[in-house]
Amino acid sequence: MKIKQILSAITALVLLLSCLPAVCAEEETELTVLFTSDLHSHFLPVDTQDGGQSGGYARLASLLNEQRKKYSDSAIVTVDGGDFGMGSLFQTVFTTDAAEFRILGQLGYDATTFGNHEFDFRQAGLAEMLNAAAKARSAGETLPEIVQANYWPDTDGDGYTESDDIARDAFESYGVKEYTIIEREGVKIAVFGLLGADADGDSPLSGMHYEDIEEAAKRVIDEINADGGADYVICLSHTGIDDNDMTGKSSEDYQLAKNVDGIDVIISGHTHSTLTEPMYVNGTYIVCCGSYAENLGVLRLNGDKLIDYELIPVDETVAEDKTTAGVIDSYKNLVSKSYLSQFEGMTDFDEIVAHIDFDMDSAYGELADKALGNLLTEAYIYGITELAGTDSDGDEYTYPDAAFIPCGVIRGSFTEGDITVSDAFDVLSLGVGADGTAGYPIVSIYLTGKELKLAAEIDASISPLMSIAQLYSTGLCWNWSTNRMLLNKVTRIWLTDSNGNTEDIEDNRLYHIVTGQNCVQMLGKVTTLSKGLISVTPKDKNGNPIDDGGTYDSCIVHAADGSEVKEWFALASYLMSFDDTDGDGVADVPQSYRQPKTHKVSTTELGISEMLVNWNAVSWIALAAAFILIFVIILIVTAIVKSAKKKAHSRSKN
Repeated sequence: MKIKQILSAITALVLLLSCLPAVCAEEETELTVLFTSDLHSHFLPVDTQDGGQSGGYARLASLLNEQRKKYSDSAIVTVDGGDFGMGSLFQTVFTTDAAEFRILGQLGYDATTFGNHEFDFRQAGLAEMLNAAAKARSAGETLPEIVQANYWPDTDGDGYTESDDIARDAFESYGVKEYTIIEREGVKIAVFGLLGADADGDSPLSGMHYEDIEEAAKRVIDEINADGGADYVICLSHTGIDDNDMTGKSSEDYQLAKNVDGIDVIISGHTHSTLTEPMYVNGTYIVCCGSYAENLGVLRLNGDKLIDYELIPVDETVAEDKTTAGVIDSYKNLVSKSYLSQFEGMTDFDEIVAHIDFDMDSAYGELADKALGNLLTEAYIYGITELAGTDSDGDEYTYPDAAFIPCGVIRGSFTEGDITVSDAFDVLSLGVGADGTAGYPIVSIYLTGKELKLAAEIDASISPLMSIAQLYSTGLCWNWSTNRMLLNKVTRIWLTDSNGNTEDIEDNRLYHIVTGQNCVQMLGKVTTLSKGLISVTPKDKNGNPIDDGGTYDSCIVHAADGSEVKEWFALASYLMSFDDTDGDGVADVPQSYRQPKTHKVSTTELGISEMLVNWNAVSWIALAAAFILIFVIILIVTAIVKSAKKKAHSRSKN
């Protein structure tokens, strides 16, 4: 009997021991997520004002290889949060060669999603990119999965066009899907993609159908669970987080995590934010690592437990991966041959157009003039006065009264040293013209004096809420008070010419404006944000509203040979027009650009002159509302007093 008991005990022990490895394997679900977002075609490092460098895919490749070796015993995925395109000269081969996307494959990315700037070439351009990528994959290249759950071509309805069919075919050809399942080291990782409402608003010509991100996320998570589930669910969200707002009230990704169960990680893109520590909301880790490959994000989890989180700088201390550097050089040569060859005098990627002996300030920051804004708006004026042919009627363009550029279209600045063709392009690198080639063109429009005042109000009232709306100008000047009512902060506005002569603005007069195509395309977003209180309608020289479907292609400024005058080309040409002050054969940026020129001045004073001058309808409506409120309060108080007296009189009689 004892022998049988001993044998039974031994058998049970053996069975128990045989089960232990399986139990351990089940518990060891450690995950390492390597991530980036908003790379914006930044193949090459950029100089920083501290004398160092930031970014560059050859250095990023070295860090990725290092981290994969370091955590080779865990499940590793490499993902990107969208906007991998648009931001440098490399984007000029986006449609033909899918350079930005294919190099993600070279770097070993598993998945990415679309950002709003992947739609800068519109649906047809994105379709061309996807078809080029599909061709490369058929030839044997390993490329990432593309996941997108809430932003797809229309199938019918008011928004449907033939371009939707072209885009849908390309989506299917490449294999764009709502989510993908990646299995590593026995761990199942579900990855899906979203594009947020703000990003949709930043892509007015995408032509895509937008679905609410929370509804889409819940639907996809249900599908993942029905498909067998996953150990981890990662959302590549081109939506955004405000790292200065820990309450999450202004952050779409915070609200997404709060309101949707079942997401383990949100890789947050679009806002170019940097979180040095993850946000943890409703069981979800929200992470973001900045933009332009300035950092590689590393997140390590075991179940819902955070093991480690690190943002590794991609800087000059990191050695370049030689293989990736060679791939980048091949793309540089391709860009020079296929794109720059059409621009006389600027046919080489690294050709020097000017020299600057000081650092130029960034466009971002406090609401104030910037020297960079002066340089760019003056380049617009140079473009229409020196590079343009005639308008659509065959007439020469009149000298513009003013030039505008919004902060959001400025993608870089200049640091001390040589400025190359590539550097000039990078500063104004967004978009595509009606000709289908990279780079937004400059446009010629007309606005009334009243609308110029509204443009100044956009800067004074909307910019603090939406920094990309901050305007820099040449020709138009305004004063504004921080203490006046929203949408009526401007106290004085006037025009000034290159000789310093000034003139007041007449409400009903037409004024000639030169700006970038994207600036006028985005006016609809400002109208929406201001609830229609600010509405600016671009017009032709005869005062007729421009009605071309919101593209403003009819306003594009062309050179004498019929080519579009691109924003970046106007800038590069303007830089080359400067004097060679040191005789070395290279133009020098004038010292006058060390400091900004004064075009807008703010005041915090509460004087009567500042508070009462130039009221518009907003202030008068507010004043009327205040009087009505006061009148209602008086009526209520009077009624209460009468009622009290009546009750008192009634009690005295009793």
